[in-house]
Amino acid sequence: MSDKQTLPANQTKPLLLLTLTALSGEFPSNQADRLGSPTYMENVVKDLKREGLLRTYYKDRLRGYRLKAKAKALLLAAYPDRFGFFLTGNSETNQPKSEITRRLRLHRIAESLITMQGAGVLIFRDEKPEVFYPEGAKRTSPLRIDAPAFYNSREVKELGTEFVKIRGARMVGMLLTGSNAFVVYNPGSARCRWEYKSEMRTKALMKTVLCQQRLAGQYAPDAVQGIILGDGMEMAYDLLTGQEAGQRNYFVLDGNYDSFHYIPNNHDGEVILKILCDAGRAAELRSVLSENLLPRTTGSHIENDGFDRQGNPVLFAHTFDLPRIARFHHALRLQERSGTIICFDFQAEVLKRYCTAQVSFETISLQKYEGRFLT
Repeated sequence: MSDKQTLPANQTKPLLLLTLTALSGEFPSNQADRLGSPTYMENVVKDLKREGLLRTYYKDRLRGYRLKAKAKALLLAAYPDRFGFFLTGNSETNQPKSEITRRLRLHRIAESLITMQGAGVLIFRDEKPEVFYPEGAKRTSPLRIDAPAFYNSREVKELGTEFVKIRGARMVGMLLTGSNAFVVYNPGSARCRWEYKSEMRTKALMKTVLCQQRLAGQYAPDAVQGIILGDGMEMAYDLLTGQEAGQRNYFVLDGNYDSFHYIPNNHDGEVILKILCDAGRAAELRSVLSENLLPRTTGSHIENDGFDRQGNPVLFAHTFDLPRIARFHHALRLQERSGTIICFDFQAEVLKRYCTAQVSFETISLQKYEGRFLT
């Protein structure tokens, strides 16, 4: 960077860090390593501070990065359509608060943006369709989602008075793909505390707005699903076992959403997200996994994606659909049957702890999958 008041060059890590900080309001310092090597990102932060573009905000043992006025002015001048919504007015992103609960929410949004961006999902307002416009606003062209796009909770709030109906909901945003709409949650490493009625109203509102109104020609009535982002895979184990331990995880497992996927906020999760966002890629993997299996039976009393040569059910768990995994495991125990779960290698340890000895496992190497299908 030069001594002039200019932004870092396009397609660089310094500009990416400034961008994600602008979209979230405060970027958690412990997430910078997800953008590059620790040593490199440490130098990036130092340079941005020295240029007067970034500062550290530390309070309540929580450290984050915030934009300085110079950075906001440069981003607004260079990309007004991209950052005007976030860096003007008395918004949470332009003037972030100091309360730890509000800061943690900004951090969760930042983590979600990193995961989405790493999976190739559109996160910038000038690159994605305007879906959550206020009720009554005029549009001149029909809406269509041609590429996966993420809208954080502040953008969803543009619905206006409609959004008031879901106040208290824990969602951090909506992920829209060509065929599905995902309500996205990100509790990080904290145990989820669901506001059941608020979450059910969230689902109902998204079905109305997306499936019946604005994207009705594209989305089926059951297109709305759920995604939980978390720190590593341990949160997935807590969600699967919480109901048995008497915790309030019933919102995830009792079928409110037909599918509720768990995705870690790391590179592994970004790969899973790529599969969820691409129907062709998902079908390709299912086709490979179905080789040597007897066909799937929809009328069976047990969840399945096919049967092995001994007639035992097989479940594909690579997208870590929590209710589906729980139903499969519960049915095996009730019917005293054996079955097989196929998952990625990084997901296996949690599932082996959760499942009884009636379940056997086959794993897919994430590294080999990437090399074969994502290169």
